[in-house]
Amino acid sequence: MQKYLFKNIQVVNEGKIKTLDVLTNGERIERVGNSIDAKGNLIEINGEGKHLFPGVIDDQVHFREPGLTHKATIYTESKAAVAGGVTSFMEMPNTIPNALTVELLEDKYKIAAQTSLANYSFFMGTSNSNADEVLKMNAHKKNVCGVKIFMGASTGNMLVDSHTALDKIFSESEMLIATHCEDERIIKQNYEKIKKGKEILTAADHPLIRNEEACYESSLTAIQFAKKYNSRLHILHISTEKELQLFGNMVPLKDKRITAEVCVHHLHFTADDYEQLGYKIKCNPAIKAPHNKEALWKALLDDRLDVIATDHAPHLLSEKGYSNNFQSAAPSHSGKDGMGLGDYEHAHAGLPLVQHPLLMMLHHYRDGRISLTKIAEKMSHAVADCFEIEQRGYIREGYFADLVMVDMNKPHTVTKENILYKCGWSPLENFTFNASIEKTMVSGQLVYNNGVWNESVKGKRLKFNR
Repeated sequence: MQKYLFKNIQVVNEGKIKTLDVLTNGERIERVGNSIDAKGNLIEINGEGKHLFPGVIDDQVHFREPGLTHKATIYTESKAAVAGGVTSFMEMPNTIPNALTVELLEDKYKIAAQTSLANYSFFMGTSNSNADEVLKMNAHKKNVCGVKIFMGASTGNMLVDSHTALDKIFSESEMLIATHCEDERIIKQNYEKIKKGKEILTAADHPLIRNEEACYESSLTAIQFAKKYNSRLHILHISTEKELQLFGNMVPLKDKRITAEVCVHHLHFTADDYEQLGYKIKCNPAIKAPHNKEALWKALLDDRLDVIATDHAPHLLSEKGYSNNFQSAAPSHSGKDGMGLGDYEHAHAGLPLVQHPLLMMLHHYRDGRISLTKIAEKMSHAVADCFEIEQRGYIREGYFADLVMVDMNKPHTVTKENILYKCGWSPLENFTFNASIEKTMVSGQLVYNNGVWNESVKGKRLKFNR
């Protein structure tokens, strides 16, 4: 069992920053304290001037395996995650085939056990016709992160708009129910209205088509079902100011039955960025007008929004409407971009983000938006509490050693050469962060160490206290 001793490092944990030593032994944190004098075969890490965060837990990613492995695999995206300080992830069911049965879901766990460098869990998928299969998950609630419902347009057979199906799942599921909330009827109406008035739709039309009303009405419906049955509801990627009136901060997170997530791109970009980035930041729900971003930040800091995630969703540049020799930000609308896909309808929605969420939040820390302790809370502690994850998300003795060592004074520029996503691009290319991820430890294994990798041990399946 390998031991590691972080010496004299600034530990960011549970609302405090203290200079401490942290000793790991095998998979676990053995001691946290002052001047630890450990014996035996150990590797000492000089943490002077550095910060130690609990590993980021990302509760919403799309790693595309099985079926869409031309975009990404569990191996490639988990490697990118670890390089960014993400030590655990929860992945969505809209792969091919959709994870709509217990057997198909377990197939994904088998792939992750063999290839994932980060700890992992996978959501069970829902459709209008698989409610009975979904309810089988009640017997697996300690081993699966939750049930995912797409209450809006989605991939494959996963749009759930049947109130009969929703009523059955909300009334009988003992699992956490995570929802993508956008109202399909409103989206279609907006599309037809805007399309009539324009010859060509652009990326800037996306937040007008998938607007605030579409998000609000769907979130309201999900909350009404949850309140009717006292279900455990978690609404993903809140993107509008209007939705925030649906959430409260009057009770601690552990006592909430309805929780909410915000994603890094909705905290970082606004609709003003479509002019430069075009379809590279087209995603669902859409990145919207600047006042929404400001409202999201306020709600995050006052605890109406509970956790930060990425909704990492990679696509090839060609699927976004760009040629392989893409140079400029805005895609062609003339069909001369080499792929003929430079139009609104064909540009896929989603962007790759899992390699940089912690650096993105540290950038906003430098700007005075958020504290280091709040970053640790919203990206680690609160995610562990929200999903009741066993012994992760904190730097505590006896917990799994999921740790991230950060150099706050070493700039990192995102380039094509250091992007690890299989899709090979990022909307953050050429952006320079003031901080760098120096080391990432997953369950006591130093997987990432200043660009050097140890892939000999894979991540572990997350367990839940339910």
